[in-house]
Order: sequence, then C-alpha cells, then structure tokens
Amino acid sequence: MSTFDRYLQAVLLTAEAEAREDGSAAMEARHVLLAVAAQDGTEPQRVLAAAGLGRAELKAALDREFAHSLGAAGVAPGAFDLRATPDPGRRPQFGASLKLVLDRMAGAHRKKDLTPLHVLDALLRAEVGTVPRALDLAGVDRAALAARVREAL
Repeated sequence: MSTFDRYLQAVLLTAEAEAREDGSAAMEARHVLLAVAAQDGTEPQRVLAAAGLGRAELKAALDREFAHSLGAAGVAPGAFDLRATPDPGRRPQFGASLKLVLDRMAGAHRKKDLTPLHVLDALLRAEVGTVPRALDLAGVDRAALAARVREAL
C-alpha cells in the first residue's frame, strides 16, 4: 500500500466516523474536509491550519452553513429536534459529493502521482455545495486557499 493509499484510507475512516457522529447515512465532502483537517502533521492539515481552519473552525463553519440553509427554507434550527436516527449497525455509504471529490481527484491525475494535497485540492475545486457555502460563510477566500494548495502541489 502506497503512502497516498494509507493517507486516503485514514481520511476515509475518519470521514466515516464524522458521518456517524452527525447521524448521516452517507459520507459526504464535508466529512472528508473535517477528516483532512484532523490528519495531524500532514501537508493538507498544515495548509488548512495556516489559513486558520482547524477541525473545530471547519465544524463551526459547517454548522453555520446548516443553520443558514435551514433558514433559507424558513426553518429555525432550534424549532425542531433535527437529530437523525440512523441504523447504528449500518455503515455510511459514499455520498454524491464524496464521489464527486474522488472523481475530480482521479480525473485530473494519475493514481501514482496522487498526494494528500490532491484530496484537499479536489475538495476546494467544488463550485457548489455544502463545503463551498460553509467556507464562504466563514469568510474564507476559497480562491486564495486553492491557489496555496496548487502551489504546494
């Protein structure tokens, strides 16, 4: 198993734990972003940390995005019990946004050339969805962050 394969496996296992923690039936890009930020000592984690984006900051940004999206639909987050009740024995599946991240990564690079930064690059290349909305609401300059990642590649 290559260094990248071990990194991706660790990210996906952490993303699965993130999905279980928030009661999601699927692992999505937002879970992978949190997982990337949680991989201490890696280049993607250092790039995020240099931008002030640790796991806690990203989780807060994703929570704000959730509340903002509910508000756009006229729902106050505290008005209802919104906890999911997934089957605890069921493993979260790969969600649509995670599949898009993997497609962007695999479509742009040969497998043997992939590095952990390519995962973060693929996350930041999303133009729509929860991750870009959360980063925008947090005031993150996504273009500048993506440029830093690409420079480091």
